[in-house]
Amino acid sequence: MKRIRSAARPAKAIAAIGSLALLAGCAGSVGGDGSDSGDNAGEGFAYDASQDEIDKALADLDPVTLKFQPSAMSEKSILAPNGLDVKKAIEERSGGKVKVDIVWGQAIASYADVDDALADGRVDLAFTLPSYTPAEYPAFDAIGTAMSTLPSSPVASDLAANAAGVQAAWETPEVLDEFEKKNLVPLIPMLAAGGYSTMCSKPMTSLDDWKGKQIRVGSAAAGKQVTDLGATPVSLSFPETYEALQRGTVDCDLGQLAPNVEAGTFEVAPNIGVASDAGIARSAGAITAGKKYNELPVAYKQVVFDAMSTTFSTMMEVVIGAKAQAVEQAKDNDGSVEPFADDVQKQMAKYAKTLSDKTAEKAEVPDAPKALNDAGTEWAKSVSELGYDDKGDFASLDEWYPDDANYDKLGDDLFVKVMAEHRPE
Repeated sequence: MKRIRSAARPAKAIAAIGSLALLAGCAGSVGGDGSDSGDNAGEGFAYDASQDEIDKALADLDPVTLKFQPSAMSEKSILAPNGLDVKKAIEERSGGKVKVDIVWGQAIASYADVDDALADGRVDLAFTLPSYTPAEYPAFDAIGTAMSTLPSSPVASDLAANAAGVQAAWETPEVLDEFEKKNLVPLIPMLAAGGYSTMCSKPMTSLDDWKGKQIRVGSAAAGKQVTDLGATPVSLSFPETYEALQRGTVDCDLGQLAPNVEAGTFEVAPNIGVASDAGIARSAGAITAGKKYNELPVAYKQVVFDAMSTTFSTMMEVVIGAKAQAVEQAKDNDGSVEPFADDVQKQMAKYAKTLSDKTAEKAEVPDAPKALNDAGTEWAKSVSELGYDDKGDFASLDEWYPDDANYDKLGDDLFVKVMAEHRPE
């Protein structure tokens, strides 16, 4: 399991972010327009403030407790750091004045209900899945669908795609409007997490292999791509997937590798197929706040928002580390890890572009795919400059991926370049 990091920031990153303080002070921000009164009044602090300065800004504020629903089912989950790291970052930065009560397994509200729970105050912070309701989040869905057109690789491309998704979502007013209409505050308006792979009972790489197969999918866009390849998409809840694969009701699961590591999927579907170019539309999520966050003093809002760089880097460490575990588990169960054949990849890329453009046009954000791709190109350069290049292919990921991989530098870079201007004020 991934370690829990300190909330402290490297001096270089703090200095860089501090240089944007004036910019952030002039730009639009989340959670209010700076005209709040009453409980929301008060002074904030600069992102690069010392802990003594933060403590002073928070000194007269009453302690608060925030309920946080992360993506993990339990504290023992492979995804648990997505909750634990954020809790630690918020509590340390606030000097213990902001407590985070983690609610595992969507115990208060399911993904279908969490938007309402945030808006009415039953949950305060949550990992949400806007992609599950594309009719309510069409602009968000357009960006998630466009991610299928980005390059694919075990590490570098996933990092670049996720950073690009955050940037594209923040820079698309229609996406932010979709959250606002639900009385929600996006803290990270898009977390795409890991790329999609097939997990099959038998190897499935060529176009002929796809014909007639029953494939469990998690989104309408993925279902359209599967259909285009000659297979039949099956809508099935994730907890039912293991048994369906075991019984042969479905031939493959199409999704992220991380939850399947935890579910033991590779015992019954040990053959992994991966994209080497364009991929599958992602069921992207977001980190969102609700009613109670809106009512917090600005300094407390800043504490929470500043933890989002940790949220991003932790998510990437978890999902990419899980890929290495998935490869290892597949091999342990006599499976294979192979890229899709050229004919599959070519057809997949062609349809991904068509589907992306159509989805964006329907959502009335026709420029979103290009904006995402442009951001992806720039973030690919940043990822490489930070030294996060792929050191091998997907099939050997379990051999070359470091156990202590850390993406804090990318999280800080993303905060500086994209998120700082949205910091509450």
